[in-house]
Amino acid sequence: MNHGHGMEGMAPTSHSTNGTSGMHHHNMIMMHMTFFWGNITEILFSGWPGRRGAGMYALALIFIFVLAFLVEWLSHSRLIKLLGEGSSNVLAGVVQTLLHAIRVGLAYLVMLAVMSFNGGVFLMAVAGHALGFLLFGSRVFKKSTEMLLDDNTSDPPPMAC
Repeated sequence: MNHGHGMEGMAPTSHSTNGTSGMHHHNMIMMHMTFFWGNITEILFSGWPGRRGAGMYALALIFIFVLAFLVEWLSHSRLIKLLGEGSSNVLAGVVQTLLHAIRVGLAYLVMLAVMSFNGGVFLMAVAGHALGFLLFGSRVFKKSTEMLLDDNTSDPPPMAC
């Protein structure tokens, strides 16, 4: 009977000195599968922020907020227009591709941070996306003439769920 509930292979194994692999309970890493609250956690990198205290945890939360905010800024930016009318399609295409790659990379970092299942990280990721969208994607700060000229394109194109 399978009591692992599909989680076989999730626990880390370590190699003993004789070359065999086995489970050593003192080396096991706790991996949360539900949300939890607390400032002792690992986000993105091994040991970060870890047990370094509330200040380092707050810095990690600010970092996640900024990453999510940057994803929204890149999703709604029009940076290719800064190249000017005389720029070639090849240059514009390369810049657009680089912006897309940066945006996707940042979005994956936010996703991996949220996969820490820390409630504070989740809330900061959502807050960063929300504020970024409010400032750059919503109609709140657009002039009426900008809304008439808006053809719903941005560099790079908005992400779709």
